[in-house]
Amino acid sequence: MATHKKISKKLKIKYRIRKRVHGTEEKPRLSVFKSNKQIYAQLINDVKGVTLTAASSREKAFADKDISKSEMAKQVGKVLAEKAKEAGIENVVFDRSGYLYHGRVKSLADGAREGGLKF
Repeated sequence: MATHKKISKKLKIKYRIRKRVHGTEEKPRLSVFKSNKQIYAQLINDVKGVTLTAASSREKAFADKDISKSEMAKQVGKVLAEKAKEAGIENVVFDRSGYLYHGRVKSLADGAREGGLKF
């Protein structure tokens, strides 16, 4: 029963954020999802409803690395920024998906900023 409350609370926060955060062709939305072991990020054009580029800690480049989850998130952010630059994207809107801006979410954002994305 407590799990349902926790999930519904997170969804309310997520929807409250999504009311204000909207991605376009020029400024896509950087959406973050994290599980207990992995972290995923993607750039989304909400006008067309398409994912422009994505990166995750499940990619082959990260398979052999033995680093902490926060450091992994930072690397994912840098990889996403490189893919975005190749696609000609420089400015994004950050969507933390209801997660606190802390820990792995913050590390991913810092890595994306270091990689050259502006938000």
